[in-house]
Amino acid sequence: MLNFYFHQTPNPMKVALFLEETGLDFQLVPVDTLKGDQHIAEYRLINPNGKTPAIEDDGQRVFDSNAILLYLSEKTGKLGGQAEDRAELLSWLMFIASGLGPFSGQSVHFRHAAPKGQDYAVNRYLREAERHYEVLETHMEGREFIVGNEFTLVDVAAWGWLDKATVVLGEEGLAPYPNLNRWFDAVNSRPAALRARDIAKDVEFKSEFDEEARRAFFPSNYPKA
Repeated sequence: MLNFYFHQTPNPMKVALFLEETGLDFQLVPVDTLKGDQHIAEYRLINPNGKTPAIEDDGQRVFDSNAILLYLSEKTGKLGGQAEDRAELLSWLMFIASGLGPFSGQSVHFRHAAPKGQDYAVNRYLREAERHYEVLETHMEGREFIVGNEFTLVDVAAWGWLDKATVVLGEEGLAPYPNLNRWFDAVNSRPAALRARDIAKDVEFKSEFDEEARRAFFPSNYPKA
């Protein structure tokens, strides 16, 4: 049985969409990151980086969302695209893993969580997030999918973050990016995406971003205990 360690944030949502799209059997294991579940010793044996998502697959641990997508795709033979598109698939997957995702996350942090007065950081990460959106927007001109002519794990990976465009960029969200807006609407309307959004509908995660949550979510901002 595949155990899926989950919290309802962009990177775990990628894996949720992959699992729902491919119909793989799994056991959902909630990890309440606002309560600090990701830091307990038992979970660190699954993901030493103390983040979500992670999976355990018959004793094999895999952590980092993009590694999980690659692992599951290679194991199942699903959503990996065509052999002739492999170089493009890896390139765009790493573009999301090393650029779009991290800069989006830092834009969210400095726009919404960091103390006021850090205008340089706010501008730096917002502009870099916008630049990555623009790169993908240009690439998607006349395209239905990010890689090749079929839905792949790269579309899955991008959906997880572009779903948060209004939080990353501001209230306009994807409006300035018509190609991405069109692509996102198509992915977001897939039955698997609808199921992924409900994957933890029976789980009550902590929602208040209080001091406990800040210490759990941003441990490096505090002295070591």
